[in-house]
Amino acid sequence: MTTSKLITKRDLRKVFFRSFPMEWTWNYEKQQNLGYTYALIPIIEKLYKDKPEEKAAALQRHLEFFNTTPHMVTLILGISTAMEEENALDENFDTSSINSVKAGLMGPLAGIGDSFMWGTLRIIATGIGTSLAMNGNILGPILFFLLFNIPHVILRYICMMGGYKFGAGFLSKIAAGGLMEKLTYAASILGLMSIGSMIATMVTVNIPLTYTNGDTSVVIADVINGIVPCLLPLLFTGFIYWLVTKKKMKTTWALILIFIIGILGSLTGILGV
Repeated sequence: MTTSKLITKRDLRKVFFRSFPMEWTWNYEKQQNLGYTYALIPIIEKLYKDKPEEKAAALQRHLEFFNTTPHMVTLILGISTAMEEENALDENFDTSSINSVKAGLMGPLAGIGDSFMWGTLRIIATGIGTSLAMNGNILGPILFFLLFNIPHVILRYICMMGGYKFGAGFLSKIAAGGLMEKLTYAASILGLMSIGSMIATMVTVNIPLTYTNGDTSVVIADVINGIVPCLLPLLFTGFIYWLVTKKKMKTTWALILIFIIGILGSLTGILGV
């Protein structure tokens, strides 16, 4: 672990300002990955200025799937900045830990950020702004804009600076104690847990077919879920993963295949809404 630093507050502010369009390039394949990479470009350009292969590897590294609350994304950006800096300074740094930490943090942070920003702050700002607007006061929408965005911008900035400081300091401690391997392993487990919960909550496979025996009708999907809850979404996700990783199917074709399966399943009655 080295003690010299390459990243300055000016560099961190660049990432902070570039984090605002995080969702402008949101896509169904990897969601916020383009916005995340765009925000880190100043850091990557500076750290790997004379190392084109490492620069390309860093860009490719951050183009993996990523999604979290955009208002608090700078916390993870700050940690990623610290880890990329350490990678540039230490040739023995494990680069796989960078994405492992990202994957491990994006789920929990999304839960906290969505609850606070969308579920609390937005509701309060909307209530105050709407009450004024309904009385014909022009300050209604203005007040809503200020009440929601001033705390948001302050929080985003604090997360950016704090994420970098936490990441740099934490890396120093774990490197001194030889805990990097354990951290990577733990972050990988947390990331897999987040992905597993996303499969259970975001992937829906509904088979309305029934089996009738006399006066008794049994829904096949209920029987399967009774044995292993959410087994059908897990199997379908595993099938798509197998096509993309083992059969090298392009993600665009995988999405088209999902559309075709959904349409044909609905027309034939095999799949339901």
